[in-house]
Amino acid sequence: MPSARGARFTIIWIFLFLCANSKNCGAQSGTSSAPEANPGRPTVSTPATLTPVGFLQFETGGMYAQDSSEFSNRMSFQQVTKLTVHPRLQLILQSEPAVWSKTSGQSAIQIGGVAAGAQAVLFHGENTRPTISASYFRSVYSGPAPDIDIGSANQSAVLLVSEDFAGFHFDANGIANEQKNGVVRRAQWGQTLSVSHPFKKFTFAGEIWHFSQPLQRGNTIGNLWAVSYAPRGNLIFDVAFNQGFNVTSTRWNVLFGFTYLLPRRLW
Repeated sequence: MPSARGARFTIIWIFLFLCANSKNCGAQSGTSSAPEANPGRPTVSTPATLTPVGFLQFETGGMYAQDSSEFSNRMSFQQVTKLTVHPRLQLILQSEPAVWSKTSGQSAIQIGGVAAGAQAVLFHGENTRPTISASYFRSVYSGPAPDIDIGSANQSAVLLVSEDFAGFHFDANGIANEQKNGVVRRAQWGQTLSVSHPFKKFTFAGEIWHFSQPLQRGNTIGNLWAVSYAPRGNLIFDVAFNQGFNVTSTRWNVLFGFTYLLPRRLW
């Protein structure tokens, strides 16, 4: 049952959280202070820079969406786990453990999709040069839950660019997805641009994004506004509001969650 899997996921995450903060967690080693987290949420854009080498990072959150072509309401929980194994290579696992949706007056609780992939740094940023990376993801499990306007991908390739300029941080992504419906396969193209600016322990971000909708022969366009708060360098809370612009877009989404970097290296 989806609820049982969601409960197991929650128990595992709590165990890891407690283990990481316990002085008796013998499987961990290294210094007691962790470097800073490098969150990819809550924006659609993902940074080209990687997380610290050897540290597990969890990006956990929820999303409430309303008024889309596939549903009237949708509430889901997402989990992204990252582990950088080399200064140029990061492993990533994405999942939606539980999705609640309402379509045509009928409610359902289902499992979302699971995808695994990796991100590699092609050029490290230095001075005025940006960091440029590439990533690839493959669907491991495609759940029965309805999708938001972007849809789901069988496989994805992403080009990522990150740069700091005049006190602002820029993340730009170019995305190529393969979407399928039965035997029909179509290429989806996406572009995102996120601009953020820190203020003390807060970070404010604005983003604009576009994705083609090949299976619907349309396009979805929107913007997102987010604020993050970091009580510690390895713990960041976030909340965001996303607005779809056109008739094939999900009308609006609210996102909330946190990013947590385990404070001890795995090796």
